[in-house]
Amino acid sequence: MIAASPRERFAAHLRELRAKRSLSQTRLAELAGLNRNYVSDVERGYRNPCLDNILKLADALDVPPSELFRPFDKLG
Repeated sequence: MIAASPRERFAAHLRELRAKRSLSQTRLAELAGLNRNYVSDVERGYRNPCLDNILKLADALDVPPSELFRPFDKLG
């Protein structure tokens, strides 16, 4: 099922990437230098992350930033 909004699609993919790496939200937040509540909000689609934080999340997940945007490769 594809999430309705771009923010929800981003959130679902971020959650999936984190889970594949067996990281808790707390650990991802620590690795990214972000607050756990912020990571939780992003993963639930409540927050729209800025570019700086997207780069931090990608680095913490050890993926290129473009991987976080993979849900948008095919629009529709």
